[in-house]
Amino acid sequence: MPGADPSGFISAVLHSGVGRYVCQLQRLTFKFCKESGSSCGVRDFIEHDLMDFARTNPGVVVYLLPVRRDTPTLFAEYLNGREEHMETAGWHREYIIKFVEHLRARSGNEIINFRKYIRTEHPSIQGPWTPFTHQPTEWNLLNFPHAEGLQPIKFEKTATEIVLEMARAQGIRNIVTEAEKLPRESASTQGIGVSAEGVAAVTAGTDAKR
Repeated sequence: MPGADPSGFISAVLHSGVGRYVCQLQRLTFKFCKESGSSCGVRDFIEHDLMDFARTNPGVVVYLLPVRRDTPTLFAEYLNGREEHMETAGWHREYIIKFVEHLRARSGNEIINFRKYIRTEHPSIQGPWTPFTHQPTEWNLLNFPHAEGLQPIKFEKTATEIVLEMARAQGIRNIVTEAEKLPRESASTQGIGVSAEGVAAVTAGTDAKR
C-alpha cells in the first residue's frame, strides 16, 4: 500500500553475534560549521567525546567535514551498503552522544514493523518439536505418569564396553579398572584402561575365532 510503513521479519545481518560480533557501522561523517550556533552541540561532541568514541570503536572510521554556513548533519554508512543521515541542527551534546550510540549499535537494516517476532530460515514441515515427537503413537491414549512411557532410553554398547566384555570373557586379569571408578569427565582423559598385553590378547582371541 503506498505510504504505508514498511514491514517484514526479524533478521540478523550476516548472522552477526552467532560466532563473533561484528560491528555493522563502518563510517561516521560529521558535517558541521565552525561558527554557526546550530552546530554548537556537534562542536562540543567533537571536542570532548569524539576521541573516546574512536578509541572504543577502532573499526569505525570517523570523518570531520567542516562546511561554512551549512546545516550540521550526521552520516552513517553500514556494511550492507545502507546509509543513514540525520540533521543535528540545534542538538545538544548529550543528545548527539545518545544518537551516535544508537547508530553504532544498529544492524544497518531499515527500521520496519515486525510481522512476527519469531522467524526461521528453514521452516519445518512437521511442525514444532515437542517431547512426544518421534514417540509411539500409542502414547496419545495413555494417562501420564505411566510406567511404560517413563522407561529410560536404551543406547547401544560403545566400542570400549564391547572390548572390555571380550577381555573379561577370555579371563584377562590385567585390565586397569581405575577408569571405571573415575567420573565420566575424567574417564575420557585416562584412556580405555586396557594394557597393551590385554589388547594383544583380545585381538589374538578375535582372530582365532575367525
